[in-house]
Amino acid sequence: MATPLPPSFVVPATQTETRRDPLQHEELPPLFPEKITIFNIWRYLDYKHVLGLGLTPLIALYGLLTTEIQTKTLIWSIIYYYATGLGITAGYHRLWAHRAYNAGPAMSFVLALLGAGAVEGSIKWWSRGHRAHHRWTDTEKDPYSAHRGLFFSHIGWMLIKRPGWKIGHADVDDLNKSKLVQWQHKNYLPLVLIMGVVFPTVVAGLGWGDWRGGYFYAAILRLVFVHHATFCVNSLAHWLGDGPFDDRHSPRDHFITAFVTLGEGYHNFHHQFPQDYRNAIRFYQYDPTKWVIALCAFFGLATHLKTFPENEVRKGQLQMIEKRVLEKKTKLQWGTPIADLPILSFEDFQHACKNDNKKWILLEGVVYDVADFMTEHPGGEKYLKMGVGKDMTAAFNGGMYDHSNAARNLLSLMRVAVVEYGGEVEAQKKNPSMPIYGTDHVKAE
Repeated sequence: MATPLPPSFVVPATQTETRRDPLQHEELPPLFPEKITIFNIWRYLDYKHVLGLGLTPLIALYGLLTTEIQTKTLIWSIIYYYATGLGITAGYHRLWAHRAYNAGPAMSFVLALLGAGAVEGSIKWWSRGHRAHHRWTDTEKDPYSAHRGLFFSHIGWMLIKRPGWKIGHADVDDLNKSKLVQWQHKNYLPLVLIMGVVFPTVVAGLGWGDWRGGYFYAAILRLVFVHHATFCVNSLAHWLGDGPFDDRHSPRDHFITAFVTLGEGYHNFHHQFPQDYRNAIRFYQYDPTKWVIALCAFFGLATHLKTFPENEVRKGQLQMIEKRVLEKKTKLQWGTPIADLPILSFEDFQHACKNDNKKWILLEGVVYDVADFMTEHPGGEKYLKMGVGKDMTAAFNGGMYDHSNAARNLLSLMRVAVVEYGGEVEAQKKNPSMPIYGTDHVKAE
């Protein structure tokens, strides 16, 4: 069991360990060599993505207007939406992009098929871009940098032809060595056709005779929802919410994003601890992807679920809490810092009170000017007058009355100086012959 540190203990930090301020994001350089207009944009469009992402919503809309949905088809569409969504979140993202856990052959194969059914690229292509996103977050080498705007990070980055060298490097050697990943990459197009369109249509057609509904709802409309749910991880999760673990980059945590993305919305945590198989670390937070992975582990389909040490997670949270408290403190008045106050001898302090009519009292080595507070003192003006020119430390701290924290805060605005050696007793030790002004003891009524 760790030994708790005393309250006054300050953990030293090296320059590397010291917390850094948020990056000052300058405007990112343009992606193209010329200003984009309606007359030249056609040169830079990726037409296969434009057609794919543009036609599917139109086909889905046509299906909605022309095809009545059956209850069984609706249920099947929702089931397949979650299944293919998990192919991305549990498979592409947490298994292959981040290696947050190990999956057995059966689970890996199913996730590879379901991921293809989401039609978002192969495992290798998707993971390479995502690793680059983590390594180069918010910079010009981030494939879908949030600092190029919400539309760009959501879908715009896929609609343009972008030179490969403009995307930051990411190591995918492990994926190149995976036979399953390479098989899926080489056979991606037929797998997309089968898992993205044919399979959901056939299930509804052979199952209850709804071929048309299976195509329009379970295949196409479901695909539109899966696409934009995933895209929200790149856009909404960098825009909505707060950063409870770090504010240096744009990722945010928010329940709405988590709900939309099958649990991927606790994105600030994820960017800090990317190899943790969880996105949501609390039991009450919505993360169905985490629940499915844990369930698969229970049945032996997944192993080596990685979690970041709770001590380090808590450190990140507390550092952000501390930072926000400090930010709030800077907006308040705390009086002149003690280090900036002039230093007086105890004789000078007493002389100012006796000869210059200063209404000063001494508490714990600090001189306070209580002239404007005399009539406002809750205990009465008399007691403050009796303390002028004296070291009232003992009386203030319980000898006469144990003052509140509010009283101490109020005093911070009345600081005018500090006394050499700290107070009356220490001053007398240094100079026993020193005359003391006002040596009569304060007596309560």
